[in-house]
Amino acid sequence: DSIEKKILELNRLQDIQQRSHWMNNLHPLGKLLISVIYIFLVTSIDKYDIVTLILMSVYVIFTFIIGELSVKEGIYRMRLILPLVLFVGIFNPFFDKSSVMVAGFAVRGGIVSMLTLVIKGLYTVFAVYALIATTSIDDICYALRSIRVPKIIVIVIMLIYRYIDVMAGEADRIYTAYRLRAPGQKGIEYRSWGTLVGQWLLRSMDKAQIVYESMLLRG
Repeated sequence: DSIEKKILELNRLQDIQQRSHWMNNLHPLGKLLISVIYIFLVTSIDKYDIVTLILMSVYVIFTFIIGELSVKEGIYRMRLILPLVLFVGIFNPFFDKSSVMVAGFAVRGGIVSMLTLVIKGLYTVFAVYALIATTSIDDICYALRSIRVPKIIVIVIMLIYRYIDVMAGEADRIYTAYRLRAPGQKGIEYRSWGTLVGQWLLRSMDKAQIVYESMLLRG
């Protein structure tokens, strides 16, 4: 069920990327450069300058509003990254014993820097989500080539993205076949893990060979 949900999530993201919206039709190079510059500016703000950091939220809010993007869906899709952001922010106060003035009050520097780290992480994650939700992988790779990112890196990025869907589909078929042969069993028995992963690898390699031959036939 989890594999099927991941495939549906990927398809849902692709639907958002391909929707008919003026923000999706903007030139990908412009969106990529704006996102990179925004992330650079956010991460460059002093760790005690929380006021300036709060003002930087205008870009994220503006992007989500005009792009008609769901904040709830953005949080859900980035749920694996957000706990890391929170962990780094919460872990920081143990090392920062200084005091800073915020709105006329003396506050422990560790608390302020914790908030700024968490906010920076959230802004960065949402900026990246706004980019990938309004720009397809093909357009992102086109933008990367426009700024002279090496071709081999761009090809690897594109193939990894393509094969996520292919390998997920293979894993789903293998798991479905296993469940049909063991209907009353929860999950996969640990003794079968190696065999199933081996089959997954071999079937994925066969699929890769077919795709490679197709690419050769197309020149």
